[in-house]
Order: sequence, then C-alpha cells, then structure tokens
Amino acid sequence: MCGIAGYIAKDKQTLDPEILDRLRDALGHRGPDGDGRYVKGPVGFIQTRLAIIDLDTGDQPLYHENGSVLIANGEIYNYIELRKSLCEASFKTRSDSETALRVYARDNIGGFDQLRGMYAFAIHDVIENQVVLCRDPFGIKQLYYVETPEFFAFASEAQALIAAGLVAREVRDDARAELLQVQFTTGSDMIFDGIKRLLPGETIVLNNGRIIDRRRRQVLGDRGAVGTNLDAALSDWDRVFEESVRLHQRSDVDYAMFLSGGIDSASLLGMMHRLNERPVTAYTAAFEASSVHDERDIAREVAKACNANHIEVMFSESDFWTLLPEVAARMDDPVADYAILPTYKLASEAARDFKVVLCGEGGDELFGGYGRYRSVMRPLLLGGRVMRSKGTFDKIDVLRPSVLDGWRDGIAASESRENRGKRSRLAVAQAVDCSDWLPNDLLIKLDRMLMAHGLEGRTPFLDPAVADFAYQLPDRLKVRKGVGKFLLRSWLERCLPMAHPFAKKRGFTVPVGEWIANKGNRLGPLVAHQAGVLEIADPAAVEKLFTTPGKKEAAACWHLLFYALWHQTNVLGHAPQKDVFETLAP
Repeated sequence: MCGIAGYIAKDKQTLDPEILDRLRDALGHRGPDGDGRYVKGPVGFIQTRLAIIDLDTGDQPLYHENGSVLIANGEIYNYIELRKSLCEASFKTRSDSETALRVYARDNIGGFDQLRGMYAFAIHDVIENQVVLCRDPFGIKQLYYVETPEFFAFASEAQALIAAGLVAREVRDDARAELLQVQFTTGSDMIFDGIKRLLPGETIVLNNGRIIDRRRRQVLGDRGAVGTNLDAALSDWDRVFEESVRLHQRSDVDYAMFLSGGIDSASLLGMMHRLNERPVTAYTAAFEASSVHDERDIAREVAKACNANHIEVMFSESDFWTLLPEVAARMDDPVADYAILPTYKLASEAARDFKVVLCGEGGDELFGGYGRYRSVMRPLLLGGRVMRSKGTFDKIDVLRPSVLDGWRDGIAASESRENRGKRSRLAVAQAVDCSDWLPNDLLIKLDRMLMAHGLEGRTPFLDPAVADFAYQLPDRLKVRKGVGKFLLRSWLERCLPMAHPFAKKRGFTVPVGEWIANKGNRLGPLVAHQAGVLEIADPAAVEKLFTTPGKKEAAACWHLLFYALWHQTNVLGHAPQKDVFETLAP
C-alpha cells in the first residue's frame, strides 16, 4: 500500500525534479515506511511506501531486466499463483507488485485481466517508449491525472497534483451540484477542473505524455442471471468466499477487521474465524447518548461467538465537532457521507496496533442489499421508482437559481450505459452503483480515512471471482419477499445464526442531524457566510434552515456544513483548526 505519482514532460520539455519532491511530500502520509524515485529522460516517478508484503526487498520502484520500471499502490492478492506461471526463478523480489510488471512484459496490457486485487500502478516501458497506467476493476484504489500541452502528471490523491502546483483549485459547477444533491460525484471528471480520474478497470497508454490507447476491464457480466437452486448456490458461495478471504489475508504484518454488526461484516468475521487459528481483532464504532440505531449488541454477540478480540470505539458529539475539519480536509475528492467520521476514528484506533484491516464494502452492491434495489424492481404503478430521482435540496429553497442544473446528468448517463445485454432491472441498478456510488463514495471514503493513518483497507467482497459469482445470481436469490441479500443472509444463518441475519436491516447511521440541531443557532450564521456557501446560497435562508427541524432539513444542513469545511480547506487552502467553529470563524 503506497502513494504513487509521476510527471511526464512533453515534446522535450525539461523535467523539474522539484515537482517530484512536492508530489512526494504531499503523499507522505500514505507511505510512512520509505520512499523511492525514478527519473529517466522526461519521465519521473515517486512512491511512498507502507510496507505490507515483502518487507525486506519490496521497496519501489521495481525493475525488469528489460529496463522497464513499475511503481504501484495496493495489493495483488493472487501473486503467488501468478509467480508460478511467470517463471518464478526470474523474480528479483518477493513483492506482490512485481507480478504486474512481469505480466505486462509477457502479455502486454491484456495481461492485467489476470490480476486479483486492489491496485493503481504505473509502468515505464522503455522498449516501446511509453507509460502505462492501470486501475483495479472496482476502483478500490484511486488514480488522478492532469494533461496539459506541456506535461502529463498523475497521483494517488488529487490534492498532490494541486500541492505540486500542477493545477488550479477551480470547482466544476456540475460536480458541485452532484455533491450537494447525492453526496458524491460521478464519471471521470472530478470536482476540480482539469483533474480526471482513471476509471475503475481502466488502462491508458501514453507516448510522449499523450494518451494513445485506452481499454477497460469489466467484472460485471452482460449475459443475465445463471439459474441455480439455493443449496447449490450456498455451497458455491462458501467456496468462493473462503478463497477470497484467504487471499485477502495474505500479509507479512498482522491484520484486523471492522465489524459493524451488519450482514457483510458479520459474514467476514465468520469466515476469518474459520481461517485463523488466533482470535481476530474486530473494531466496532459506537455512539454515545444518541437516538440512532446502534448495532453494538449484535456486534458483541457475533464477536463472542467468533472468539474475537472485540474493541468498541466510542464516537461522541465532541468527536464530531473536533474531527470534522480534518476529515473534510482529507477528502480532496469530496464525499458528504457521514460514515467518513466514525471510519476516520476507527482507523486511528486500529492503526495503533495494525497496518491492515479487512472491511465489508461491496456486499450490498453485489448481493442486492439496498432498499433502493427493491424499489427499482417494482413497476412504477406499484410504487417503484428510479434510483436517485430526488436530491437532498429538492424543495429546500436555499440555493441560488441554476446551482443544481444538470445534477442528475452523470447518473442518467450511467443508467443508459449499464442498461445492456440481458440484465434485469435489479442487475442494472447494481451495475450503476458499481459504476459510480461504490468507487466514488464508499471506496474514496475508505481510502482517505484509512490512509490518513497509514492503514490499509482490504475488501474481500470486491474480488473478480466474487463478482462473477454474485452478480450473476438470479434475482430471487438476491431479493426474496422484500428482503435483500437473501443468499448472503441464508449462508450467515447457517454459519453464524447469532448474527440475526434475517432481522430487518436498519443500515449504518451517524446522529449528525441531532448534533447539528444542538448547535443550529450558532452554526447557521457561520456556514451561511462562508465563501463557498455564499457563491451558491442565500445566507438568510441558510441561517433559517439551520434552525428548522425536520429530517430533510437536517440532511441539507449536513451537506452545506460539509461543503463549507471542504471548500475552506481544499479550495481556499486554509488549514483546519481545532474544531468546526474555529475553522469557520471569520
């Protein structure tokens, strides 16, 4: 796990080594165990390393005997199997990342389809005089790039490109509209004008700093559901899941896991308990004195059944006010998902003793867990509705005219793109979420909040073999009688019944509405007069909103508060202060 970045000067422009220094410094938190550099002509790479596999010889860059060079962020979990097919004697290290370099040398970019893992990497192919960038098919690891007439640059985090002076802090109006309405942004163009995301599964090839080829690996099939009965599916799932968790546990350092009390993390702990001789350490977030649903009791019961070392991490209202400015500052690619807050604190606690945690992201998307999936399965006349047809600020009259124009264009484009082959309504909805919601909300959240503490997050549900199995299940094994994730719940009922898998799913929530309401009179004027909010909203209306009760109003207040803090730190470049109020103070 690392931070990577690079700069390619075009048309015989000179490579300024200070740019590499600035990129390295901006990514230092991602790799506290060392850094490496490579410069050859107009091409420069840097990497900051968090050592997980091959602690002794895995420093990067990695070199092939043909002269090609690789820097990588992430893990390739099937590296042991790949080494056997790649002439293991030729390997110079025990690093999982070296397999990507040797797969490319043998099979070119088409060989990347063999990789199972989370990764973003760059290869300088000196033979073909080209640079190759590649991102894993789920988008677990991010990679951002800037292309100008003078250079091409890339980095693991967008803020590094800004800190290096390679692009301005200019916000795109359409991305801001998406953020305000649905809490994340879609597509390849991120919120900063001029910075693009490498898409999940995308590989690009550059010559002289210009993109000359582009391909994309897909892990969700188009051929429709494959028929199977419940018993056969449960047996197949047990085998597929065990293999994925076993691969995701490959590490030369100790690992733990995050346990929410939900279906996905309970399943993960159950399988880790099966595969590990020693007790697994599980971290659970809990909330003090709140009316929101708290799954501590279920998490405790599951942890006890699995003989886990269970650590509860309390998240208080005080934590909310003190941690939020730093959290917003870390979200250079903004996500107004309140789960970023407990995730940040869980990571800070886990990082005291571990470098790796396994997490349950992806279970809802692949097995049909969200309530919105059940809605899209119903005909419109029977209460069905299109996903994300409404936004946070619908009927909340505080924003200036045209601020929200086109907010749903990116989602609509994804819906059109994913409605293909023999996919059912449910399968299309899952594919839309895997296209944007998963990589641009949940996985950015996981990456930034964990890497802020030098902690690696692994997601066994997001594996090509798991996706191939789960996505092609018939709808009746995903959703049955109004219950999502039917197959996963059935498996958990057999393996770990104390997880109460068929209890009504209440979802993970954080009482931000309560906490904001407690400080609404003080907070409203501060938010209303922030530079970023003044550009988009009427200040008097914002102040009134922060003193107006209601669930929808609370959601709008949260989005405005997050955006105000994000704009302060990521656009204006102000450092976060000790709490929300000092950060927003005039």
